[in-house]
Amino acid sequence: MTLSIVLPSYKNAEALRTQLPEFISWLKTKVDSFEIIVVDDGSNDDGATEKVAKENNVIFIRQEKNRGKGAAVRIGMLAAKGEYRIFTDADIPFEFDAIERFIFYIKDKEFDIAIGDRRLPESKYFSKIKGARKLGSSIFTFFVGRFITTGFSDTQCGIKGFRGKVADDLFSVAKLNGFAFDVEILYIALKRNYDIKRLPVHFRSTHDDSSVSLMRHAPGMLVDLFRIKWNHIRGRYNSKF
Repeated sequence: MTLSIVLPSYKNAEALRTQLPEFISWLKTKVDSFEIIVVDDGSNDDGATEKVAKENNVIFIRQEKNRGKGAAVRIGMLAAKGEYRIFTDADIPFEFDAIERFIFYIKDKEFDIAIGDRRLPESKYFSKIKGARKLGSSIFTFFVGRFITTGFSDTQCGIKGFRGKVADDLFSVAKLNGFAFDVEILYIALKRNYDIKRLPVHFRSTHDDSSVSLMRHAPGMLVDLFRIKWNHIRGRYNSKF
């Protein structure tokens, strides 16, 4: 298997129904062999997400309880069989050609990890999202980049790619289930001295339906930043490989 695409989903059946057929058709013209893994994070949708997955002949994994995006991504990445693995959001918010760029830098340029960075000059993203979300994201990523993942200004961009063995290493020791899981993965990767490439991204959609609420999730995300440091001090990120 060349490529695995992991799509964490929570109540995203309609977005998957709309986006998956076009995305699959595009992948068939670009990748020799691929798998798409939809991980349903305990959606109470009467099986709608599973139905969409089956209609599109993609792999479906269901978590019985809602545990968080981090848990869904982790389960999907560890179940994946691809030599290269990418996760992104269920509505596939970025232009499809980002997948080609990610594979190029991981495969041909031999980077261990490639991450989208919405703050790169070539990116087209922040001009299309609401002011409150833009402000909240800017504050959080500044804090993280200054104190947790020094030098990385955008840890929360919803598309990241990994070599298969690197994904196994990182996600087998990751602990966080919530939205700060991206920070944790990059933190561990930096401690492992993995080579990370930042890539520009282009937003496909003008709607803003992020499941992240600044008021609701910010306190938990900040607590998670302290958990990352604590887990590192306690040796909980030691490699299992």
